[in-house]
Amino acid sequence: MAYATTNPPALLQDRIGGGGAAWSYSSSDLIAAVTAANYITNGKALGMKAGDAVVVYNTTLPMSYSAFVSAVTASGATLKLATATASA
Repeated sequence: MAYATTNPPALLQDRIGGGGAAWSYSSSDLIAAVTAANYITNGKALGMKAGDAVVVYNTTLPMSYSAFVSAVTASGATLKLATATASA
Protein backbone atom coordinates (compact mmCIF):
# COMPACT_ATOMS: atom_id res chain seq x y z
CA MET A 1 0.00 0.00 0.00
CA ALA A 2 1.01 3.59 -0.37
CA TYR A 3 1.18 6.22 2.34
CA ALA A 4 -2.13 8.02 2.92
CA THR A 5 -2.14 11.59 4.20
CA THR A 6 -5.37 10.68 6.01
CA ASN A 7 -3.24 8.47 8.31
CA PRO A 8 -0.28 10.71 9.21
CA PRO A 9 2.29 10.08 11.93
CA ALA A 10 1.17 11.39 15.32
CA LEU A 11 3.38 13.85 17.18
CA LEU A 12 4.04 12.37 20.64
CA GLN A 13 6.55 14.92 21.92
CA ASP A 14 7.48 18.23 20.35
CA ARG A 15 11.05 19.53 20.32
CA ILE A 16 12.46 20.98 23.52
CA GLY A 17 15.47 23.22 23.10
CA GLY A 18 17.72 21.72 20.44
CA GLY A 19 16.35 18.18 20.73
CA GLY A 20 14.28 16.24 18.25
CA ALA A 21 10.60 15.40 18.26
CA ALA A 22 9.06 11.96 18.83
CA TRP A 23 6.44 10.53 16.49
CA SER A 24 4.30 7.40 16.25
CA TYR A 25 3.12 5.88 12.98
CA SER A 26 0.77 2.90 12.51
CA SER A 27 0.26 1.21 9.16
CA SER A 28 -0.29 -2.17 7.55
CA ASP A 29 2.57 -1.37 5.14
CA LEU A 30 5.70 -3.48 5.52
CA ILE A 31 8.72 -1.75 7.03
CA ALA A 32 10.52 -1.92 3.67
CA ALA A 33 7.81 0.32 2.20
CA VAL A 34 7.75 2.67 5.19
CA THR A 35 11.51 3.22 4.94
CA ALA A 36 11.43 3.95 1.19
CA ALA A 37 12.61 7.40 0.14
CA ASN A 38 10.02 10.15 0.71
CA TYR A 39 7.41 7.64 1.98
CA ILE A 40 5.77 10.20 4.27
CA THR A 41 4.79 12.56 1.48
CA ASN A 42 3.57 15.32 3.79
CA GLY A 43 6.42 14.99 6.30
CA LYS A 44 7.65 18.54 5.74
CA ALA A 45 4.13 19.97 6.17
CA LEU A 46 3.75 17.96 9.40
CA GLY A 47 6.93 19.52 10.75
CA MET A 48 9.12 16.42 10.66
CA LYS A 49 12.86 17.11 10.76
CA ALA A 50 15.96 15.00 10.27
CA GLY A 51 16.85 13.29 13.53
CA ASP A 52 13.29 13.02 14.85
CA ALA A 53 12.50 9.65 16.44
CA VAL A 54 9.62 7.59 15.02
CA VAL A 55 8.06 4.44 16.47
CA VAL A 56 6.57 2.52 13.52
CA TYR A 57 3.86 -0.01 14.34
CA ASN A 58 2.86 -2.58 11.72
CA THR A 59 -0.81 -3.35 12.34
CA THR A 60 -0.76 -6.59 10.32
CA LEU A 61 2.14 -8.49 11.92
CA PRO A 62 1.89 -6.88 14.66
CA MET A 63 5.40 -5.57 15.24
CA SER A 64 6.99 -2.26 16.15
CA TYR A 65 10.22 -0.70 14.93
CA SER A 66 12.41 2.14 16.13
CA ALA A 67 13.29 4.52 13.33
CA PHE A 68 14.40 8.08 12.78
CA VAL A 69 13.84 10.68 10.11
CA SER A 70 16.96 10.61 7.95
CA ALA A 71 15.92 13.31 5.46
CA VAL A 72 13.09 15.73 4.74
CA THR A 73 12.53 17.32 1.33
CA ALA A 74 9.61 18.93 -0.46
CA SER A 75 8.81 15.41 -1.73
CA GLY A 76 8.50 13.91 1.74
CA ALA A 77 10.25 12.48 4.78
CA THR A 78 12.45 9.40 4.67
CA LEU A 79 12.71 7.07 7.66
CA LYS A 80 15.66 4.85 8.51
CA LEU A 81 15.60 1.97 10.97
CA ALA A 82 17.57 2.59 14.12
CA THR A 83 20.30 0.06 14.79
CA ALA A 84 21.64 -1.06 18.11
CA THR A 85 25.33 -1.31 18.81
CA ALA A 86 26.90 -3.44 21.49
CA SER A 87 29.21 -1.83 23.98
CA ALA A 88 32.17 -3.53 25.57
